Amino acid sequence: MASPTLPRATRPAPWPLAALAGLAAGAVTLGTASLVAAAGAPSSDPFLALGAAFIDRTPAWLKDLAVATFGTADKIALQVGMLLVIAALAAAAGILARRRRAAGVALVVLLSTVAAAAAASRPGAGAPAVLPSLAGAAAGSAALWFLTDRLPGHGSRLTAADGATPADGATPDHTRRTFLALSSATLAVGLLAALGGQVAGTARRTVDAARRALRLPAPARPAPPLPDGVQVRGVGPFVTPNPDFYRIDTALTIPQVDPATWRVRVHGLVEQEVEMTYEDLLAEDLVEAWVTLTCVSNAVGGDLAGNALWLGLPVREVLARARPLPEADMVLSTSADGFTASTPLEVLTDSRDALLAVGMNGEPLPAQHGFPVRMVVPGLYGYVSATKWLVDLEVTRFADAVAYWTVRGWAERAPVKTASRIEVPRDGAVVRAGTVAVGGTAWAQRRGITRVEVRVDGGAWQDADLAAVPGVDTWRQWSFSWAATPGRHTLEVRASDPEGPQTGEASPPAPDGATGWHAIDVTVEG
Repeated sequence: MASPTLPRATRPAPWPLAALAGLAAGAVTLGTASLVAAAGAPSSDPFLALGAAFIDRTPAWLKDLAVATFGTADKIALQVGMLLVIAALAAAAGILARRRRAAGVALVVLLSTVAAAAAASRPGAGAPAVLPSLAGAAAGSAALWFLTDRLPGHGSRLTAADGATPADGATPDHTRRTFLALSSATLAVGLLAALGGQVAGTARRTVDAARRALRLPAPARPAPPLPDGVQVRGVGPFVTPNPDFYRIDTALTIPQVDPATWRVRVHGLVEQEVEMTYEDLLAEDLVEAWVTLTCVSNAVGGDLAGNALWLGLPVREVLARARPLPEADMVLSTSADGFTASTPLEVLTDSRDALLAVGMNGEPLPAQHGFPVRMVVPGLYGYVSATKWLVDLEVTRFADAVAYWTVRGWAERAPVKTASRIEVPRDGAVVRAGTVAVGGTAWAQRRGITRVEVRVDGGAWQDADLAAVPGVDTWRQWSFSWAATPGRHTLEVRASDPEGPQTGEASPPAPDGATGWHAIDVTVEG
C-alpha cells in the first residue's frame, strides 16, 4: 500500500521563497535602524557600528592584506563584504522561519543584539546608542513574522509548528504571486528606509556648507615657491591633487565635525591645560609647508604616499603654552572617531613643520582628509602622527599610554624609511630598443634624497638625474636614460639619504615599514 502524501498545506515552503522573506526582513531591520540613528546619533547606526568594531579588532596581518589587496578601496571592500554576510544571515533567518518561525525571529534578534553591543562600545556612546538596533530588531522581526505567515503552502503547517492544533478553518495557502509581491514591496520599503536614513542626517550637509563658506587666512609664513624642475616627464605630479591623495584610516564613514563646535584640548602632563576653538586656530599666525606623507602599509613600489602644501599652526607653539612636564615623552592624539596615535614629544617640539593643519593645497581640508583639523608631522609614518579629525592632545609617556596601532603590535616609534620606486615604464611594459626614459620618485623625509641609482639585470648601479625639491620634507623625482637592447630585462632602483643607500633587504610593512629595492620587468622589442 502506498504511503499517503501530506496535504499541501503541511509542506514547507520552497526555501528560495523563505530566503527572500529573510532578505526583506533584513532590509527592514537595517532601514529602520538607519532612520532611528539619523534622528539621533548617526554613529549608532548598527551597520556602521559593526564595521567600526570590525576595523578596531582587525589584526595587523589582516589589515596589511586588505590594504595590499584593495588599497584605498579597503573601506568599500569591507562594506560590500559586510552586506554579503548580512544578506546571507538574513536569508538564513528566513529559511529557519519556514519550519519554525520563532527560530528565524530569534536569529534576527540575536544579530541586532550584537549590533547594539557594537554601537554601545563606540567612543562616547551612551545608553541611547542601542536604540537604533533595538528598533531595527522589532521592525525586522515583525516583517519576518508577517512574510513567513504568507509563504505559499504555509498556513496550517505553521500553526502546528507553533504548538497549536491545525483546524479545519486553518489559514489558506497564499499564492506565489501574492507572496512575491508582498516580499518585494517589503524589501523595497526596507531599502528606501536605509537610503532615507542616510539622507536624513543633517551633519554632512552642515559640515559641507561650513567648509564651502570657509575662507582660510593668508599664511604668516608662506611656503617657498616650487623651484623650476621639480617635475619629471611621465612621472606622477609633484603636488598630489586632493582627490588623488591616498586615504588610509580606521573610519568606515567619514566623521562629520562641525567647525563651529570644534575644540582641541591639550592636557595631561602639562603645567597649564590649553583649549582652542577653530576660530582661535584661524586667528593664529599660520604657516605653510610642503610635506610628503607616507603610510606604513605602503609596499615597496607602492602608491600610498602623497605630497601637498599644508597650512596650519605649528604644534610646538601650542605645546609651549601648555608647558609639558619634564617626565613627558609622548603626545597621544585622538580623532573624533576614537582613533589614537602616539607621537614622540621631541618631534613635535623641534624645528620641523609639525602642524595642526587646516588647509591642503590652498583650500580647507577635504572631509576625507580630516576637516576641520588634522595633524601633519614630517618624517613619521601616519599611524603615529597623522591623526585626522583631531579633537584631543594628551601629553603623556610611552610607558603610560598606548595608541590604536601600537597596541596591535606595530612599532612604538616609526620614522619614515628611505624609499624609491620606478613609475615609468610600468612593470610588464613593452618598449622599443634604443634610449628609453626611466623615472620615478624617492623620499626620505627630514633627511632628504641625495642620490638615486638604477641598475639593469643585476649589473652595476648607475646614477640617475635628480629633480629639484623645495626642501627635505618632500619626495624627490628622478630620471634615467636607459640604452635598451632587445630582450626581457629587470630594472631596479635604490635611493640614498645623507646616511647612505636604502637597504635591499626585503621586509614587509609590519611592524615599522617595508624595505627593499623596487624592481620591474620590461620587454624590449628590436
